Amino acid sequence: MKGGRSKSDTKKADAKLSVKKGAAATKAGKKTKKEKPVKDPNKPKRPASAFFVFMEEFRKQFKEKHPSNKSVSVVGKAGGDKWKSMSEAEKAPYVAKAEKRKVEYEKNMKAYNKKQAEGTKVVEEEDESEKSLSEVNDQEDDEDGSEEEEDDE
Repeated sequence: MKGGRSKSDTKKADAKLSVKKGAAATKAGKKTKKEKPVKDPNKPKRPASAFFVFMEEFRKQFKEKHPSNKSVSVVGKAGGDKWKSMSEAEKAPYVAKAEKRKVEYEKNMKAYNKKQAEGTKVVEEEDESEKSLSEVNDQEDDEDGSEEEEDDE
């Protein structure tokens, strides 16, 4: 046969294509994912960097010059190129705005953390009272459960 494969060639190819049993077992074992903690909607958002402060203004200017442009990537590339070509003196007002926002954010975070600390003290007290109630209920359930088991026999 011309161009046919020998048995040893097909075995080698099959070995390359086959899935290793150990690898499949490890992938199946990774089903448990770590759940992300729920984000608090009251937590202050982080402030924008100097570049993003610049981009807020640049987007408006770019949109005025190019009203027909619908591509976000084009605006981002143009903004990035302009930011790179700017001198430190030209960037200074954006850096100042970013610093101002950062100071405001830090104030808000201190207030937020203070509220959280106060809130956790109250929650801990509630948890203790709930625990004692659940423990009492569990003891009552155990007593009721033992009577049911005796009735079944």
